[in-house]
Amino acid sequence: MSDYQFCKVEREGRLTIVTLNRPEVMNALHAPAHLELAEVFDTFAADPEQWVAIVTGAGERAFSAGNDLKVTAAGGPRGSTHPSGFGGVVSRFDLDKPLIAAVNGIAMGGGFEIALACDLIIAADTAVFALPEPRVGLAALAGGLHRLPREIGTKRALGMILTGRRVAASEGKELGFVNEVVPAAQLMVTAKERARQIMELSPMSVRASKQAVYRGLMEASIGDALKNQNKYPAVAAMYQSEDLREGPRAFAEKRTPQWKGK
Repeated sequence: MSDYQFCKVEREGRLTIVTLNRPEVMNALHAPAHLELAEVFDTFAADPEQWVAIVTGAGERAFSAGNDLKVTAAGGPRGSTHPSGFGGVVSRFDLDKPLIAAVNGIAMGGGFEIALACDLIIAADTAVFALPEPRVGLAALAGGLHRLPREIGTKRALGMILTGRRVAASEGKELGFVNEVVPAAQLMVTAKERARQIMELSPMSVRASKQAVYRGLMEASIGDALKNQNKYPAVAAMYQSEDLREGPRAFAEKRTPQWKGK
Protein backbone atom coordinates (compact mmCIF):
# COMPACT_ATOMS: atom_id res chain seq x y z
CA MET A 1 0.00 0.00 0.00
CA SER A 2 1.37 3.40 -0.99
CA ASP A 3 1.71 6.14 1.61
CA TYR A 4 -0.66 9.03 0.92
CA GLN A 5 -2.47 11.38 3.29
CA PHE A 6 -5.86 11.73 1.62
CA CYS A 7 -6.22 8.45 -0.24
CA LYS A 8 -5.12 4.85 -0.04
CA VAL A 9 -3.56 3.05 -2.98
CA GLU A 10 -3.34 -0.74 -3.14
CA ARG A 11 -2.14 -2.98 -5.94
CA GLU A 12 -3.40 -6.49 -6.48
CA GLY A 13 -1.48 -7.88 -9.43
CA ARG A 14 -2.33 -5.67 -12.38
CA LEU A 15 -5.20 -3.96 -10.53
CA THR A 16 -4.84 -0.61 -8.73
CA ILE A 17 -7.41 0.24 -6.05
CA VAL A 18 -7.69 3.92 -5.10
CA THR A 19 -9.71 4.72 -1.96
CA LEU A 20 -10.68 8.33 -1.30
CA ASN A 21 -9.76 8.62 2.36
CA ARG A 22 -11.31 11.58 4.16
CA PRO A 23 -14.21 9.77 5.85
CA GLU A 24 -14.52 12.44 8.54
CA VAL A 25 -15.89 14.78 5.82
CA MET A 26 -17.60 12.07 3.75
CA ASN A 27 -14.55 11.92 1.48
CA ALA A 28 -15.07 15.50 0.29
CA LEU A 29 -11.99 16.75 -1.54
CA HIS A 30 -9.90 19.88 -1.18
CA ALA A 31 -6.91 21.22 -3.11
CA PRO A 32 -4.24 19.03 -1.44
CA ALA A 33 -6.37 15.92 -2.06
CA HIS A 34 -6.76 16.79 -5.74
CA LEU A 35 -3.02 17.17 -6.15
CA GLU A 36 -2.40 13.88 -4.39
CA LEU A 37 -4.94 12.08 -6.58
CA ALA A 38 -3.42 13.63 -9.69
CA GLU A 39 -0.10 12.07 -8.68
CA VAL A 40 -1.79 8.71 -8.02
CA PHE A 41 -3.41 8.60 -11.46
CA ASP A 42 -0.24 9.89 -13.16
CA THR A 43 1.55 6.91 -11.63
CA PHE A 44 -1.20 4.49 -12.67
CA ALA A 45 -1.25 5.81 -16.23
CA ALA A 46 2.53 5.50 -16.58
CA ASP A 47 2.90 2.02 -15.05
CA PRO A 48 2.86 -0.66 -17.77
CA GLU A 49 2.18 -3.34 -15.15
CA GLN A 50 -1.10 -1.74 -14.01
CA TRP A 51 -3.99 -2.36 -16.40
CA VAL A 52 -7.22 -1.42 -14.56
CA ALA A 53 -8.11 0.82 -11.60
CA ILE A 54 -11.02 0.84 -9.16
CA VAL A 55 -11.98 4.07 -7.36
CA THR A 56 -14.00 3.87 -4.14
CA GLY A 57 -14.51 5.74 -0.87
CA ALA A 58 -13.43 5.01 2.69
CA GLY A 59 -16.13 4.09 5.18
CA GLU A 60 -19.73 3.07 4.60
CA ARG A 61 -21.41 6.47 4.23
CA ALA A 62 -19.87 8.08 1.17
CA PHE A 63 -18.02 7.58 -2.07
CA SER A 64 -17.40 11.32 -2.07
CA ALA A 65 -19.51 14.31 -1.08
CA GLY A 66 -17.64 16.33 -3.70
CA ASN A 67 -16.02 19.68 -3.05
CA ASP A 68 -15.12 20.40 0.57
CA LEU A 69 -17.39 23.42 1.06
CA LYS A 70 -16.04 24.20 4.51
CA VAL A 71 -12.59 24.75 3.03
CA THR A 72 -14.11 26.88 0.27
CA ALA A 73 -16.14 28.91 2.78
CA ALA A 74 -12.96 29.58 4.75
CA GLY A 75 -11.38 31.11 1.66
CA GLY A 76 -9.67 28.05 0.24
CA PRO A 77 -9.70 27.28 -3.49
CA ARG A 78 -12.59 25.33 -5.01
CA GLY A 79 -11.70 22.33 -7.14
CA SER A 80 -8.33 21.43 -8.57
CA THR A 81 -5.64 23.57 -10.13
CA HIS A 82 -4.07 20.49 -11.74
CA PRO A 83 -4.74 19.93 -15.47
CA SER A 84 -6.28 16.52 -14.69
CA GLY A 85 -9.12 18.25 -12.88
CA PHE A 86 -11.32 17.29 -9.94
CA GLY A 87 -10.13 14.12 -8.23
CA GLY A 88 -7.26 13.84 -10.69
CA VAL A 89 -9.56 12.26 -13.30
CA VAL A 90 -12.40 14.42 -14.64
CA SER A 91 -10.17 16.13 -17.24
CA ARG A 92 -7.81 13.21 -17.81
CA PHE A 93 -8.91 12.59 -21.39
CA ASP A 94 -5.76 10.74 -22.43
CA LEU A 95 -6.18 7.82 -20.00
CA ASP A 96 -7.01 4.74 -22.07
CA LYS A 97 -6.79 2.26 -19.19
CA PRO A 98 -10.23 1.36 -17.77
CA LEU A 99 -11.50 2.97 -14.57
CA ILE A 100 -14.25 1.40 -12.47
CA ALA A 101 -16.13 3.45 -9.86
CA ALA A 102 -17.23 1.32 -6.90
CA VAL A 103 -19.75 3.72 -5.37
CA ASN A 104 -20.27 2.73 -1.74
CA GLY A 105 -22.56 5.53 -0.58
CA ILE A 106 -23.22 9.20 -1.29
CA ALA A 107 -21.79 10.49 -4.59
CA MET A 108 -22.65 14.16 -4.65
CA GLY A 109 -21.42 16.96 -6.87
CA GLY A 110 -17.76 16.39 -7.64
CA GLY A 111 -18.04 12.88 -6.21
CA PHE A 112 -20.67 12.05 -8.83
CA GLU A 113 -18.50 13.74 -11.45
CA ILE A 114 -15.57 11.47 -10.54
CA ALA A 115 -17.85 8.45 -10.96
CA LEU A 116 -19.10 9.75 -14.32
CA ALA A 117 -15.49 10.13 -15.46
CA CYS A 118 -15.00 6.40 -14.88
CA ASP A 119 -15.89 3.85 -17.56
CA LEU A 120 -18.06 1.61 -15.39
CA ILE A 121 -20.11 2.49 -12.31
CA ILE A 122 -20.84 -0.36 -9.89
CA ALA A 123 -23.09 0.93 -7.12
CA ALA A 124 -24.00 -0.41 -3.71
CA ASP A 125 -27.74 -0.54 -3.14
CA THR A 126 -27.18 2.21 -0.55
CA ALA A 127 -25.56 4.59 -3.06
CA VAL A 128 -27.15 7.98 -3.81
CA PHE A 129 -26.23 10.33 -6.66
CA ALA A 130 -26.85 14.04 -7.19
CA LEU A 131 -25.51 17.25 -8.71
CA PRO A 132 -26.71 19.63 -5.97
CA GLU A 133 -24.36 22.54 -6.72
CA PRO A 134 -27.16 25.06 -7.44
CA ARG A 135 -28.29 24.63 -3.82
CA VAL A 136 -25.06 26.35 -2.73
CA GLY A 137 -24.74 28.85 -5.58
CA LEU A 138 -22.44 26.72 -7.73
CA ALA A 139 -22.70 24.61 -10.88
CA ALA A 140 -21.39 21.12 -11.71
CA LEU A 141 -18.60 22.36 -13.94
CA ALA A 142 -16.23 19.42 -13.35
CA GLY A 143 -17.83 17.46 -16.15
CA GLY A 144 -21.24 16.62 -14.72
CA LEU A 145 -23.12 19.12 -16.89
CA HIS A 146 -21.53 17.59 -19.99
CA ARG A 147 -21.13 13.89 -19.24
CA LEU A 148 -24.57 13.25 -17.74
CA PRO A 149 -26.60 14.50 -20.76
CA ARG A 150 -24.39 12.47 -23.08
CA GLU A 151 -24.97 9.34 -21.01
CA ILE A 152 -28.70 9.53 -20.25
CA GLY A 153 -30.10 12.18 -22.62
CA THR A 154 -30.71 15.89 -22.19
CA LYS A 155 -34.19 15.83 -20.64
CA ARG A 156 -33.36 13.15 -18.09
CA ALA A 157 -30.11 14.89 -17.19
CA LEU A 158 -31.78 18.27 -16.79
CA GLY A 159 -34.37 16.62 -14.57
CA MET A 160 -31.55 15.94 -12.15
CA ILE A 161 -29.43 19.03 -12.78
CA LEU A 162 -32.13 21.70 -12.51
CA THR A 163 -33.66 20.26 -9.34
CA GLY A 164 -30.51 19.01 -7.62
CA ARG A 165 -32.55 15.97 -6.59
CA ARG A 166 -31.06 12.80 -5.17
CA VAL A 167 -31.22 9.63 -7.24
CA ALA A 168 -30.98 6.18 -5.67
CA ALA A 169 -28.72 3.54 -7.20
CA SER A 170 -31.69 1.62 -8.58
CA GLU A 171 -32.96 4.68 -10.46
CA GLY A 172 -29.43 5.41 -11.64
CA LYS A 173 -29.41 2.00 -13.29
CA GLU A 174 -32.81 2.67 -14.88
CA LEU A 175 -31.59 6.04 -16.16
CA GLY A 176 -28.48 4.39 -17.58
CA PHE A 177 -25.49 5.89 -15.77
CA VAL A 178 -25.08 2.94 -13.36
CA ASN A 179 -24.00 -0.43 -14.78
CA GLU A 180 -24.86 -2.63 -11.81
CA VAL A 181 -26.46 -2.36 -8.38
CA VAL A 182 -25.33 -4.88 -5.78
CA PRO A 183 -25.67 -5.33 -1.99
CA ALA A 184 -23.16 -3.13 -0.19
CA ALA A 185 -21.30 -6.15 1.17
CA GLN A 186 -20.72 -7.38 -2.39
CA LEU A 187 -19.58 -4.08 -3.89
CA MET A 188 -15.82 -4.59 -3.97
CA VAL A 189 -16.16 -8.27 -4.82
CA THR A 190 -18.23 -7.32 -7.87
CA ALA A 191 -15.93 -4.46 -8.89
CA LYS A 192 -12.90 -6.73 -8.67
CA GLU A 193 -14.70 -9.38 -10.70
CA ARG A 194 -15.40 -6.86 -13.46
CA ALA A 195 -11.75 -5.81 -13.33
CA ARG A 196 -10.70 -9.45 -13.59
CA GLN A 197 -12.91 -9.93 -16.65
CA ILE A 198 -11.29 -6.91 -18.29
CA MET A 199 -7.80 -8.13 -17.42
CA GLU A 200 -8.46 -11.46 -19.14
CA LEU A 201 -8.46 -9.54 -22.42
CA SER A 202 -5.61 -7.96 -24.32
CA PRO A 203 -4.86 -4.63 -22.64
CA MET A 204 -3.89 -3.24 -26.03
CA SER A 205 -7.31 -4.16 -27.42
CA VAL A 206 -9.08 -2.81 -24.33
CA ARG A 207 -7.29 0.53 -24.58
CA ALA A 208 -7.90 0.76 -28.33
CA SER A 209 -11.58 0.01 -27.77
CA LYS A 210 -11.97 2.60 -25.01
CA GLN A 211 -10.19 5.27 -27.02
CA ALA A 212 -12.18 4.49 -30.16
CA VAL A 213 -15.47 4.81 -28.27
CA TYR A 214 -14.69 8.18 -26.70
CA ARG A 215 -12.97 9.71 -29.71
CA GLY A 216 -15.60 8.30 -32.03
CA LEU A 217 -18.31 10.05 -30.02
CA MET A 218 -16.57 13.35 -30.78
CA GLU A 219 -16.59 12.73 -34.53
CA ALA A 220 -19.25 14.42 -36.66
CA SER A 221 -20.66 11.09 -37.87
CA ILE A 222 -20.20 7.33 -37.66
CA GLY A 223 -18.69 7.54 -41.14
CA ASP A 224 -16.03 9.96 -39.90
CA ALA A 225 -15.34 7.73 -36.89
CA LEU A 226 -14.83 4.70 -39.13
CA LYS A 227 -12.61 6.69 -41.46
CA ASN A 228 -10.44 8.12 -38.70
CA GLN A 229 -10.28 5.33 -36.12
CA ASN A 230 -7.04 3.79 -37.40
CA LYS A 231 -5.37 7.14 -36.69
CA TYR A 232 -6.26 7.01 -32.98
CA PRO A 233 -3.00 6.39 -31.05
CA ALA A 234 -4.22 3.39 -29.02
CA VAL A 235 -5.65 1.74 -32.14
CA ALA A 236 -2.38 2.28 -34.01
CA ALA A 237 -0.47 0.88 -31.01
CA MET A 238 -2.68 -2.22 -30.97
CA TYR A 239 -1.87 -2.92 -34.63
CA GLN A 240 1.86 -2.72 -33.83
CA SER A 241 1.67 -4.81 -30.65
CA GLU A 242 2.89 -8.26 -29.74
CA ASP A 243 -0.63 -8.97 -28.45
CA LEU A 244 -1.98 -8.69 -32.00
CA ARG A 245 0.10 -11.72 -32.93
CA GLU A 246 -0.35 -13.55 -29.64
CA GLY A 247 -4.15 -13.58 -29.77
CA PRO A 248 -4.59 -15.49 -33.05
CA ARG A 249 -1.63 -17.76 -32.19
CA ALA A 250 -3.15 -18.73 -28.85
CA PHE A 251 -6.54 -19.32 -30.49
CA ALA A 252 -4.98 -21.61 -33.10
CA GLU A 253 -3.01 -23.47 -30.44
CA LYS A 254 -6.09 -23.77 -28.18
CA ARG A 255 -4.40 -22.17 -25.16
CA THR A 256 -4.88 -19.13 -22.95
CA PRO A 257 -3.21 -16.03 -24.42
CA GLN A 258 -0.21 -14.62 -22.60
CA TRP A 259 -0.80 -10.92 -23.01
CA LYS A 260 2.20 -8.60 -22.87
CA GLY A 261 0.39 -5.29 -22.94
CA LYS A 262 2.75 -4.06 -25.63
